[in-house]
Amino acid sequence: MSALLDGIYDGDTTVATLLEHGDFGLGTFNALDGEMLILDGVCYRMRVDGTVAPAAPSDLTPFAVVTEFVPTVTIPVTGPATRDQAVALINETLQSANYLYAVRLTGEFEWVRVRAVQRQEKPYLPMSEAIRGEKTLEFGRSTGVVAGFRTPLYGQGIGVPGGHVHFVDADRQHGGHVLDFALLSGTIEICIGTDLHLELPLTPEFKNADLSPDNLADQIEQTENHR
Repeated sequence: MSALLDGIYDGDTTVATLLEHGDFGLGTFNALDGEMLILDGVCYRMRVDGTVAPAAPSDLTPFAVVTEFVPTVTIPVTGPATRDQAVALINETLQSANYLYAVRLTGEFEWVRVRAVQRQEKPYLPMSEAIRGEKTLEFGRSTGVVAGFRTPLYGQGIGVPGGHVHFVDADRQHGGHVLDFALLSGTIEICIGTDLHLELPLTPEFKNADLSPDNLADQIEQTENHR
């Protein structure tokens, strides 16, 4: 994540390699060309206009998080809930804030607000500049999945601390990086993660990147969690 903030948007890991490590995940593609969501072993690319299509096995990524999704906790949500209320329910249920958690919320939504960054061209700008003027989309009432990870604060720079989730509708036609939503009802599934396997790209750009800026936390909040 720190490398993305520094404008390192090209990696050397393929989608095929990612799927060897898990059937669930999220990330982005080289040149920030779409948001990534992996569900049930299928990798989807969600472009800036909100459209969704399966990614090719040879597509490359500079940042992704994947796991084998085996839920250990299931939480029914029988009534309407805001994103903050859903997050509070998850936090109340978790055994500890010190583990990685994969979270999948399947339900009916009153609305979902998402964004996706436009494909970047070299020379790449830092992410704080690349997201300026990004397109925000709002999908009306729909059934779909909000999925992603809750990362501990100590994982800052490797992942996105707190919640990082993407959305795709049930027909796998529309989606993006989640900014906010209103849930009508649904089911939350949580998978605890206790093992972390990290692979770094062997590229000159990554080798020379500034991965520990003084304002790392502020940059992540600005680029990933703003609404």
